[in-house]
Amino acid sequence: MDRARTARTARRAALAAAGVEFLHLAPAAVRLSAVRRTVARGTAGYGGEDDHVALTFDDGPDPRSTPYILDALDGIGARATFFLLGAMLERAPGLGRELVTRGHEVAVHGWHHRQQWYPAPARDLRELRRATEAVAGFCGARPRWYRPPYGVLTAGPALAARRLGLRTVLWTAWGRDWTDHATADSVYATARPGLTGGATLLLHDSDCTSAPDSWRATLAALPLIAAHCRTRALTLGPIRDHGLR
Repeated sequence: MDRARTARTARRAALAAAGVEFLHLAPAAVRLSAVRRTVARGTAGYGGEDDHVALTFDDGPDPRSTPYILDALDGIGARATFFLLGAMLERAPGLGRELVTRGHEVAVHGWHHRQQWYPAPARDLRELRRATEAVAGFCGARPRWYRPPYGVLTAGPALAARRLGLRTVLWTAWGRDWTDHATADSVYATARPGLTGGATLLLHDSDCTSAPDSWRATLAALPLIAAHCRTRALTLGPIRDHGLR
């Protein structure tokens, strides 16, 4: 009798744990194309301005690469949203301030670039609050947006972002600029089909989680992307101008 009761208790505990894990991972469904294009368009990054493409960069700021990206953006006359890692910003706080001084928007990418696969609400809130406060303090601008590492949104960070007043925004186009074989042409060719009105483009201004020097392909691709947008009367700009619903 005791053995049967113990077995039932163990099964219930296993089912409860599985249920908690399911709920934790459920928000990651926003990465599915059908979900992104229907019920989660705003989270996916589809904007309300038909002549605007939101230009975003992840994983910085990085003293080795971000200044080159900033100069290139000046050259093409574009502003962008930078999703910053707290650990990177802590090493280069002056660069965070420069982003804002040069007219760009700062947002939160977390403290470390790692995915929170298992439920830990207190940890998620603590780390995201730390990153948010670092962005606000070092950059001198209150962030409005959050993007989870790898674009995988789980319940803990999603709820923490909401509690901190951050809105989650992923992307609708990317250049696959983090690979070791990325080139200017490959980044542009990969991004081009998605460069339509209302799109959000993901690029990287740091190789801290990418192939070494992969940011150079991003740098070289920016004029190609800008030229493409100009010929289609599209404006490259930050998420704040994207008209997200």
